[in-house]
Amino acid sequence: MTRVTIVAVCLATLVAGTWASFRYWINPGVVHEIRTNPNGEQARKVMLLTLPSGKAIPVNYLREGATVYAAADFPWWRELEGDGGRGSVLIRGQTYHGHIRAVLDDPQRREEVFAKLRPSAPLFFGTMIEIRLER
Repeated sequence: MTRVTIVAVCLATLVAGTWASFRYWINPGVVHEIRTNPNGEQARKVMLLTLPSGKAIPVNYLREGATVYAAADFPWWRELEGDGGRGSVLIRGQTYHGHIRAVLDDPQRREEVFAKLRPSAPLFFGTMIEIRLER
């Protein structure tokens, strides 16, 4: 095998292993924690976002009044392109419904939100998700 093939196989294995560990080990533990301990440390930083398709994902969040922001680092956000859709969030034991969309057309607001939401992450990485909560 050539070195390029070995590197490609190693990278593919690393990506697949990371995906599998989040899907089958890390995320289920976080979901359990925020559902059973809404006043815990995880629940202060992480919400459970339920997409229009019904898929539920734990993500860090920033709440500003009736708007909640999250950052998507994996392609699940693609179902929120365009007009997005209706979904829900579980924040500190409370379920809220609202309209969820990926914000792709406002880089200045994305930069401002990400500076508060994830100050130590590279600003060029991630897609901003906006949830407008219903009253």
